[in-house]
Amino acid sequence: MLRTRPAVRPLTPADRDAALALCGRDPARHLFVAARIEESARTGSLSSVLGHRVDGELDAICWANANIVPVETDDSARAALAERMRSWRPSTASVLGPREEVLDLWDRLARHWGPPRAIRADQPLMTTRTRPSARGLEIDHRVRPAWDSEVDAVLPAATHMFTHEIGYPPYVGSSRAYRAAVAGLIARRHTFVLVEQGEVVFKTDIGSLALGCAQLQGVWLTPRLRGLGLSGPLLAAVVDQVLDGRVGPVTEVSLYVNDFNVAALALYERIGFTTVGTFATVLL
Repeated sequence: MLRTRPAVRPLTPADRDAALALCGRDPARHLFVAARIEESARTGSLSSVLGHRVDGELDAICWANANIVPVETDDSARAALAERMRSWRPSTASVLGPREEVLDLWDRLARHWGPPRAIRADQPLMTTRTRPSARGLEIDHRVRPAWDSEVDAVLPAATHMFTHEIGYPPYVGSSRAYRAAVAGLIARRHTFVLVEQGEVVFKTDIGSLALGCAQLQGVWLTPRLRGLGLSGPLLAAVVDQVLDGRVGPVTEVSLYVNDFNVAALALYERIGFTTVGTFATVLL
């Protein structure tokens, strides 16, 4: 009796170029997964990426770790992925990515995983290719990459941002693992800050970087300075530096935001971001 290989299975290093080519069909939409694939060069493993094949050809992939992130999936691929992941619920924190793919994949998983913490079904994906300074916008030149020695100063800001955004703290008890993640971003010069008298009062991170695109995450300003018109020049400074090559060859900066965050949407539009798609996130 002939045995057929499953349609969904983990990728190997030999699949790297084909997987990146799928992400490259729309770099801003698929940046998270592209960045994880490029980072895998350091470990030599792509086991956290599931590939869906038709007649032996890779036609869709899915980052499948603490976050589930589909890339270029159709109905058939999502059905196969859901079957593969139906028992994974305890180890999964979220399902995120392009809205139509995420919501359909979640619909297939929900019957096995139970109710989510929250579903954010309308998150505009926004990008810009123009430096704010070239548009004549004000830039706060005090913004800079965080130093390695500033991990403990950045940690409270990162924790406050995460808790406010997600609805629960990033750690309970020891901060060791979360501190290591913060330190990793700083070591790669992917965290930008404004520091006043030793206090981090503004920060944002480059969460993903690949295919000439950088995605911002964790935009945060200390509550006591909000409403004073500072956010525009601060964030514009980050975008300016990223597009100026501060973190590598970048031609496009992206981010996504909850549709109900009207103030943030207005801020990003003032800086020059335009909406190019819609994401969704299922928080578990």
